[in-house]
Amino acid sequence: EQLKQMLLELQQRMESELAEKDVAYQLLLERYNLKLAQEYGKKSEKMPGADEVFNEVEFVLDEHDKKLLAKENADVTTKIKPKRKPLPQALPRKVVVVDIDESDKICDCCQSPLHKMGESSSEALEFVPAHIKVIKTIRPKYTCRHCERNGIESVVKTALMPATPIPKSIATPSLLSQIITCKYQFGLPLNRQETMFSDIGLEL
Repeated sequence: EQLKQMLLELQQRMESELAEKDVAYQLLLERYNLKLAQEYGKKSEKMPGADEVFNEVEFVLDEHDKKLLAKENADVTTKIKPKRKPLPQALPRKVVVVDIDESDKICDCCQSPLHKMGESSSEALEFVPAHIKVIKTIRPKYTCRHCERNGIESVVKTALMPATPIPKSIATPSLLSQIITCKYQFGLPLNRQETMFSDIGLEL
């Protein structure tokens, strides 16, 4: 009977300790989830499953959203519209004049002709794709007519072929430089470059 009583007391004590630990665990879990929601949760959405665990996260997020909204509204009135940085002056310019029709150069009120008081301008960037051209090298051939008339074997003279990086190749230094730069500086594989050239009818 004494052993049974001791076992019963021990069992009750263990159940009480487990209950206390479970309460402490739930409290720590709530704090952990609350911290996660504050740090990484989406501010415009409720945290999934928050209602099942605890309710204060939703309240905290709503309060946080209200503070952010109030701050944004306050900043709208005080913020200055950022100015776009001017485009580099070294770039070539092409001026395009967009004018109104001659029929619109009349005052809508009194029908008097309008005069130019100034102008507004804006700049935009235009991308000009790289162009490829063929360099045709012509080497005149020279021979002796006197030797030809007298039946003497004449020597044909021709200018030497200009030196090329790769003998008997169609690649010029600029083309090789482009391929090497794309390959080793920008990481563009050779097979992709081959596809790019094939799109414009070149088989390299």
